[in-house]
Amino acid sequence: MDISIHYAFLPHTDAEAALGFYRDALGFEVRQDVGYADMRWITVGPPGQPTSIVLHPPAVDPGITEDERRTILDLVTKGAYGAITLATDDLDGLFERLEAAGVDVIQEPMDQDYGVRDCAFRDPAGNLVRVNQRA
Repeated sequence: MDISIHYAFLPHTDAEAALGFYRDALGFEVRQDVGYADMRWITVGPPGQPTSIVLHPPAVDPGITEDERRTILDLVTKGAYGAITLATDDLDGLFERLEAAGVDVIQEPMDQDYGVRDCAFRDPAGNLVRVNQRA
């Protein structure tokens, strides 16, 4: 059986800021940009790869109470809600590009005790974005 990851979901709190990070700084292509009322679902992904990230407005699901909505939004803005790990062949080059673009650096490239070299950023919504160096 062949199973692959097709979509991963991360919340965004500002569609244009999310595009500035994922499209402009990371270089992902925009695959879909769908709006409804004042909300947008933006699907992005690395060129030439089938896996996508759906950037979605948080806490808009039916049935969520206002208290739950506030809790979710608080967690998103604190950076305690969503996370993703990416991989690249040139960790240091990507780090330099993202740092020059002014993204929120959490950790500079370093060798971890568990055998991975990585760095970390926060996207404009606060989601943790880790990037591993491919072996």
